Amino acid sequence: MNPIFTNRTNCAITLEKIWWKEAVVYQIYPRSFNDSNGDGIGDLPGIIDKLDYIQSLGVDVIWLNPIYGSPNDDNGYDISDYQAIMAEFGSMADFDRLLTGLHERGIKLVMDLVVNHSSDEHIWFVESRKSRDNPYRDYYHWWPAENGKPAPRWSFFDKDGDAWKYDETTNAYYLHYFSEKQPDLNWEHEPLRRAIYDMMHFWFQKGIDGFRMDVITFISKDTTFPPIPDRYQGKMWDYFYASGPRLHEYLQEMNREVLSKYDVMTVAEGPGTSTETILDLVAEDRHELNMAYHFDIAYLGLLPRKMISPTGWNLVEFKAIQSRWDAVFAERGWGTIYLGNHDQPRMVSRWGNDSPAWRELSSKMLTTFILSMRGTPYYYQGDELGMSNIRFDRIEDYRDLETIGWHGLVQREGGDLTQFIESHKVTARDNGRTPMQWDNSANAGFTTGTPWLSVNPNYPTVNVATEEADPASCLHYFRKMVRLRRENDVLIYGQYALLDAANPQVYAYTRTWEGRRLLVLLNFSAEPATATIDLDLSRATVLIGNYPSNTPSTEFRPYEAVIYDL
Repeated sequence: MNPIFTNRTNCAITLEKIWWKEAVVYQIYPRSFNDSNGDGIGDLPGIIDKLDYIQSLGVDVIWLNPIYGSPNDDNGYDISDYQAIMAEFGSMADFDRLLTGLHERGIKLVMDLVVNHSSDEHIWFVESRKSRDNPYRDYYHWWPAENGKPAPRWSFFDKDGDAWKYDETTNAYYLHYFSEKQPDLNWEHEPLRRAIYDMMHFWFQKGIDGFRMDVITFISKDTTFPPIPDRYQGKMWDYFYASGPRLHEYLQEMNREVLSKYDVMTVAEGPGTSTETILDLVAEDRHELNMAYHFDIAYLGLLPRKMISPTGWNLVEFKAIQSRWDAVFAERGWGTIYLGNHDQPRMVSRWGNDSPAWRELSSKMLTTFILSMRGTPYYYQGDELGMSNIRFDRIEDYRDLETIGWHGLVQREGGDLTQFIESHKVTARDNGRTPMQWDNSANAGFTTGTPWLSVNPNYPTVNVATEEADPASCLHYFRKMVRLRRENDVLIYGQYALLDAANPQVYAYTRTWEGRRLLVLLNFSAEPATATIDLDLSRATVLIGNYPSNTPSTEFRPYEAVIYDL
């Protein structure tokens, strides 16, 4: 029988229990997880070697970043063959072994679906650029040069920020929202959509358990390519790209033709979504996707090009954003919670404090937050160890197209390159992509060769082996929080209520479900703090805390996290 709760108008709302709502998702960036053959690049056999470790975490789902055939211009997000495995990562036989090994351990596998764009080395594009009458021409967005250059479109990775690339073979421009080696697919063309759906069936029939859909909100374009309205300039480009006229038509077709035929989960990377539009994407009666993740938190305290705002970010605004998004899903749809992934810096460096004095405590505090909020939690590899930003001093140390491209733009504009580098020590994606730290041997045990990206120098003390031996480590705390969430439905389905909203140091909230209430208290600062809470703690019991001892109180030590059962 489905649990019932009552909304403000006393109308009964049915909340359906589903496995992907209850799952803890652990993201693996294959290139940086574990290298089995000494070439400096993580691979599928390397992941297979660590399956017992993954199982020990208690997670339910693995999200695997792209492993498909790719020339690797953007670390696998430029796909040249959707039904093959990148040679650097292994073979399809390796993939089959990985999938079997995960399923034997009760862990599901979600793959990345990258269908806003392909690689320019995909056979579709190779054919498309040959002639204007090629059968694959309409698989991509082409604009005849004799009509003049179309209205500007911003490219996130292009060295000049220009999303139109001239191709002299057919005297035409093609569209690429990202790198010029990532031409955008033309979803207006039905044969293209059918080919994508066939590919999705291929993977589902192999037994995968879902897709995380890369920039899926960008797939629909107004193919007249009108000028972009002024209100969408600056940081608002995402919102224009996500407002394509046929987006929901395409996703409903995808659901009808593919997704509805399997017991799988889907999550949209949702740039350009807002609290006003998100339910169009994930509400149950829309028959599109299960959930999405937004960027309102990721953008907090940042200027364009991931530059740090002089005013930084503050906890009151952080709480307001989280609470606003939770409220959207009070009666319909389902949300997500995350603080780090392959496109973000390390969560302890961005949202906590990675200094030696506070790294462990603040990392545990952030883990408590992610795993005690409503919504499916997404947790990035290495964050269970409290891995931190590497903070490169030189642009030559970066491998990420985004940082390299923006650095080039700032340089050509005569901007402050020192300020750019200092900001990206905090915000750059490569901070989250440094190799997984397994032990204190050379290269953190990640590879016997030269790692594709430098290993963080703190690996002798921050690594799996060291933390396995320490019962008070971040790693053991993560496992405890996963167990606590699994054993208490109130942490999954319970209603969320923010307390002491104006407190600049403490994030306090309750989770309430079927007559049970938990109180979560998180000090986001390096100073002692006090919360103003009108709740009786005299009979409260401590379920978990990141200090060795906890007595029910509204006085908190630096970066303290505690959950009380009221």
